[in-house]
Amino acid sequence: MRLTAESHTSPLLCKAIIIACIGLVGVFACGKAQHGSEQQASIQQAPISIIDTSGENINTRIIPPAGYSRIPCDSLSFGYYLRHLPLKPHEASVHYYDGSIKMNPNIYIAVVDQPIGNKDLHQCADAVMHLRADYLWQTGQYDRIHFDLTNGFRMEYAQWMAGNRLVVSGNQTSWKKTAEASNTASDLWAYLEKVFTFAGTLSLSRELVSVERDDMQPGDVFIKGGSPGHAEIVVDMAMDTITGKKIFLLAQSFMPAQETQILCNNEEPEISPWYNLDFGTSLHTPEYWFNDTQLMRFQD
Repeated sequence: MRLTAESHTSPLLCKAIIIACIGLVGVFACGKAQHGSEQQASIQQAPISIIDTSGENINTRIIPPAGYSRIPCDSLSFGYYLRHLPLKPHEASVHYYDGSIKMNPNIYIAVVDQPIGNKDLHQCADAVMHLRADYLWQTGQYDRIHFDLTNGFRMEYAQWMAGNRLVVSGNQTSWKKTAEASNTASDLWAYLEKVFTFAGTLSLSRELVSVERDDMQPGDVFIKGGSPGHAEIVVDMAMDTITGKKIFLLAQSFMPAQETQILCNNEEPEISPWYNLDFGTSLHTPEYWFNDTQLMRFQD
């Protein structure tokens, strides 16, 4: 069971998500955006040269500004997978898990076309783990799909694939074989929903390793673990072919559980949704901000 504790002091403050019924205490990020069935508000219009409304994925929809070219990515890499994430049609709205619409006062420029289920689970860190797991699953790297729960237990998809299921007693967790071995998209999603329930920004931040901003690559994660906390993932990068200056794109989910979205850059609308790598000591995004030291990477 996932219990939420709201803060109403600021729209940028995130919620603490506490797993109480089994003794696993996890802290999750994501303050609440507007939640309702209204039509979306006015949307920031990116320069025409940057958005190709006919593009069906990040690579074909979001064009680097003049003078920039996308950095090379191996076709089997996480970065290549992220760059080719399918997008919903241009100007589509983000939907919450219950089907209602997230208003868009210059928050997102595109919506990732990826199912998120019908439970209030797919929040900020969950979206990052979802993307990572889906990439590894699609490329057959099943043994590399694993995430730490808040109590430190390493939850491996290979165990789930073998028919083992999580057993919880107080704050102790273990595996027990209760199902037949199977490896389908439905199996992966069932595994991920269990991960989403018992992991979050706190556990994910402990699992990742810090990287220098100048060494950023697609797949890296801006993350603040705890309460408040939040996570956003770098989904693409480009470089000025003359100066070597780099820019990047960010994606997030938020709270309540919602579809993953490509974020606007309201600090520099002339290049939005791209962000300059040289952003100073603080990175300001539409619903959160990070220190320049809060960039992290999956270890394997």
